Amino acid sequence: MKILCFIDSLGSGGAQRQLVELAKGFQDYGYEVVFLVYHEENFFKPDLDRYKIPVKAILEKSYLKRFLKLRKAIRAENPDVVLSFLDSANFMATLSGFPHRKWKLIVSERSASPNIFRSFKLKFYRLFHLFANYVVANSTANLEIIKKVNPFLSDEKCKVIYNMVDEKIWHNNITDNYERKDVFNLVVFSSHQYLKNAKGMIEAVHLLSDEIKSKLKIDWYGIKSPDNSYDDAKLLIKKYNLHKNIEFFAPTDSVKDLMIASDCVGLFSYYEGLPNVVCEAMMLNRPVIASNISDLHLILQKDYIFNPYNPRDIAEVISNLTQLNSADLMKIGNRNLKVARVLFEKEKIINSYIKLFSA
Repeated sequence: MKILCFIDSLGSGGAQRQLVELAKGFQDYGYEVVFLVYHEENFFKPDLDRYKIPVKAILEKSYLKRFLKLRKAIRAENPDVVLSFLDSANFMATLSGFPHRKWKLIVSERSASPNIFRSFKLKFYRLFHLFANYVVANSTANLEIIKKVNPFLSDEKCKVIYNMVDEKIWHNNITDNYERKDVFNLVVFSSHQYLKNAKGMIEAVHLLSDEIKSKLKIDWYGIKSPDNSYDDAKLLIKKYNLHKNIEFFAPTDSVKDLMIASDCVGLFSYYEGLPNVVCEAMMLNRPVIASNISDLHLILQKDYIFNPYNPRDIAEVISNLTQLNSADLMKIGNRNLKVARVLFEKEKIINSYIKLFSA
């Protein structure tokens, strides 16, 4: 069976990481896998190169010419299955099947963005999900949004498949015991966009007592987006004199090592699909604090989720966590690991997709 994985780029985003990991898993199971992209961002290309998974890039500025070339490329590959991730790729993959196609089409929703309800284009895209064999979302919350936008979708066509985390990679040689440090280190792995809510995190740290701030360090790793969120965040850090507490770094491929060295992993977004960083941190038996978004209220303990629109709520969760001892932190981490092993296990996720390929 030949599987064509179709997405905008191989940039450093969570959707890209997840599709690359799935592709590697499919190949491990003996399937032929190829990638198709249309933007030249190659953060994850070395991963595919190591697996000798071919990547075809259609780099065309004209939207119409791009679509026509992508359609031709998809049809030329003659795949058995097209698995597409993200809005535009899903839409183009669907249109590429007109007037008829031989392949099975699975479109995947990765972001539970409320903007869908306010955008004609985004709602229009979802109407075409009717022509896919299956619509996969990586959270129940995400799927509920899609079904509200397109109430004609049948329950049989709609599936929730959580993100995959390979325990052999993420929990390899990891000790379940760790000692917290004098300075509580919270790490964040997220791009700089307004929706990622660096502002709310900074406002929350500003509200903390001087005693807690003296023992808190937050390291944020992520790429700068075209909006002004990064600059605004830096100005706010300067305004509150929090440069000793909060530091921004470029994206990194040392996520695992940095998580292991940390006391906690944080996510402050206003919305997400199912964040990879949360799933991976849980597999590393790390404590996680996060916004009450997506399915996180079903996955994390309620004491460690907060309202991202309320800096005082964020501050309370951070404050409570920084005062826990090593045994308490280890208990939280080990609970997260048990949940991750049930929900994100590699073979379970791979087989969930394979069942759709063969159905």
